[in-house]
Amino acid sequence: MARDAARIPMENQTDSRLSLDAYVARSWENLFDACTRCGKCVEACPVVPFVAELKQDDPQSVVAGVLDYMVDQNAPIRQSSSLWAKQCNGCEACIPACPASINPRRMVNLANAEIARRTSPTPHLFHKMSRAIRILAAMQLVPADVARLLRPRKARDVDVVFYTGCNAIRTPSLLFNAMSILDALDVNYEVMGGPASCCGIVKSKWEGDLSRGGRVTEQTLHRFGEFKPERVLNWCPSCQIHLTETVRDYREVSFDIDHITKYLIERKDDLRMRFNTAVNLRVLLHTHHGVPQVGRDVLELLQAVPGLTVVDVVEEPGYMCGSSGADRSPALKQHHRAITLDRCKRPDVDAVVSLYHACHRNLCADGSTHGFKVVSFTELLVRALGQEPFADTMEPFQGRNDWHTIAREAAPLLEENGIDMDEEQLAAALPEIFAMAEYKGGLCQFAPDE
Repeated sequence: MARDAARIPMENQTDSRLSLDAYVARSWENLFDACTRCGKCVEACPVVPFVAELKQDDPQSVVAGVLDYMVDQNAPIRQSSSLWAKQCNGCEACIPACPASINPRRMVNLANAEIARRTSPTPHLFHKMSRAIRILAAMQLVPADVARLLRPRKARDVDVVFYTGCNAIRTPSLLFNAMSILDALDVNYEVMGGPASCCGIVKSKWEGDLSRGGRVTEQTLHRFGEFKPERVLNWCPSCQIHLTETVRDYREVSFDIDHITKYLIERKDDLRMRFNTAVNLRVLLHTHHGVPQVGRDVLELLQAVPGLTVVDVVEEPGYMCGSSGADRSPALKQHHRAITLDRCKRPDVDAVVSLYHACHRNLCADGSTHGFKVVSFTELLVRALGQEPFADTMEPFQGRNDWHTIAREAAPLLEENGIDMDEEQLAAALPEIFAMAEYKGGLCQFAPDE
């Protein structure tokens, strides 16, 4: 039997004919063989103290419940095991704790795909998410900017593909600012993203449809390859974990997939030479445990910005805010967010710096309530380059619930972008669009007719 991918690199096992169903089945064979059911991953999990059923069960039984569920396709999953999987926020505390080096986060992500296959609480998520993203982009952007983010580009040879993922398009200013930085560095790049270039995580993990999820992943990897890039620079941490960890080497590729901040660190000296404007702010950097290197890289980039003072760093569990990350374990998030908010409101902080799109939206909502300013790290880098950042087009909607007024304000841009929704229809949908309710089974008005 082949050993787990963590022991033998999966590129030695890549088979371009292998379906994602078969790839996942083989991964489980490796996991069954490698996992000792010691429970160290559960012992290290920060979610456990905040969930009564998990605290009351022993760690070995929680892990065994996940594995037994995957062995017997007809058996129900142990309640504590189900809670552990569903509340996993991707914080990666389990990874260094595993003596067998199997990557328990990957194991849980694969288990969540099977749980979703049997009883998905988010039916038609991809369809609903896609429509919500298109509406939000069309409410904020002129058609040319919508096209740059959502319209597939004709293939040409580039050094870099900047991959936005899907949900980041809800906060387009972050992406356009990232593009301004790449432009300032004279990078030969093309943009890919939006539902037409999804990484496959929604179909696979959230809907449990490995067959379609595999095709989505393969199509996107193929499209990357058509540009013949040396690297794909990714924005979204969900995409990063899915492509480079959960289904890593599902298909052989000729390029590296890195987070954009890794590339910017490699070009830090070039950036520093181009910085010509002081950004006189005292900032608090908000980061996450689940992708710690991104937080460290952003801190290093901010420390290179003239005039900027990073007064502190606050780190929360999970790999990102939002439904895919920290919100999966609400009690844990609430505990840490109270600490974060206390630090955000102190007088030595002029602004809180966000890493990702979901963090930015989440923190902006809290900032609107508690009276602090939130900026993306990309905005600060653009300012240091002497440029005007792309306007935060989501900000005018923060903290509002006058849905009919918002619908009227958005009507001209929606019309320009070819989206036909009357005011009543849009006003009824907006609360769930802004809440990303599709990730909790909502936004049913966007489900396809059956």
